[in-house]
Amino acid sequence: MTVTVIIFIGFVADYIFGDPVYPWHPVRLMGRIIAAGDKLLRRENYHHTTLFLLGMLLSLSLITVVYAFSFALLFYLYKINVLLGAALEALFCYQIFAAKALQDESMKVYYALAQNDIEQARLYLSYIVGRDTVSLNEERIAKAAVETVAENLSDGVIAPMIYLLIGGAPLGLAYKAINTLDSMIGYNNEKYAYFGKFAARLDDVANFLPARISALLMLLASFFCQLNVRQGWKVFRRDRYKHQSPNSAQTESVCAGALGVSLSGSNYYHGVLVTKPTIGDPLRPVVKEDIKLANKLMYTTSWLGLFLGMGIRILVLALGQGKGVYR
Repeated sequence: MTVTVIIFIGFVADYIFGDPVYPWHPVRLMGRIIAAGDKLLRRENYHHTTLFLLGMLLSLSLITVVYAFSFALLFYLYKINVLLGAALEALFCYQIFAAKALQDESMKVYYALAQNDIEQARLYLSYIVGRDTVSLNEERIAKAAVETVAENLSDGVIAPMIYLLIGGAPLGLAYKAINTLDSMIGYNNEKYAYFGKFAARLDDVANFLPARISALLMLLASFFCQLNVRQGWKVFRRDRYKHQSPNSAQTESVCAGALGVSLSGSNYYHGVLVTKPTIGDPLRPVVKEDIKLANKLMYTTSWLGLFLGMGIRILVLALGQGKGVYR
């Protein structure tokens, strides 16, 4: 039961305070290690196979170190004092969730649009998306913000929640290592096509089930948010594989259908037009209020996932009493 309560505390802490900003944040430390590994290992003149193997070495080394170190540290602290171990594990859980950060950053875009400051809205949007924002109009800015909230629900909230519920903070941190690797080197471009390929594929595997669970939870949340569940299900079934990633469009398709809008489509990235299919049906234009709706849907999905996940974990623990189930 200890970890179940700790995960709840961590999520509530993120809900209230948001992600803490300080130099020793676990994800920031992972980012520094990845950047150092990239600089040390990757060379432009290396053969493709060598680059792939070095990228795999960096990925597996980081994930192993993160899991082993956090597990050993928590194990030691729990042996000394249960409250001390629980406090550190709660802190880890708190820093793994990204729901509040996702809401805060997207709502900065909303408030800028609400004040008719489109330049500021473009600037805030540029902090959370990879596409070029300098020429986007209000509808496309709102659309990009909605897409970001919908797409990042899985890897920012539900996926880490699932791994935390399965294996506590060590497994949750190992997942964040995979996710951070993908966000830094998992690009299919000239620079990282081979060096980051393992990280990208591993992220696809790690998010495969969580992305689909997130989509189903979002469908349920659409009912509680009084959105169009039937349209959400229709678009999910039709458009959930329209992204290059097998996971990214799972939640985005539900969100598009539930809101009755069209998301995704072609955009410019570093001045280059990247053609992508649209997701959803344009039953109406995207407006700035949809950013608020997307965040409401994101948080409703998150709370549903938390309570359902806690319930399942408690049930499993209850059935496993006396059978060697740990915590």
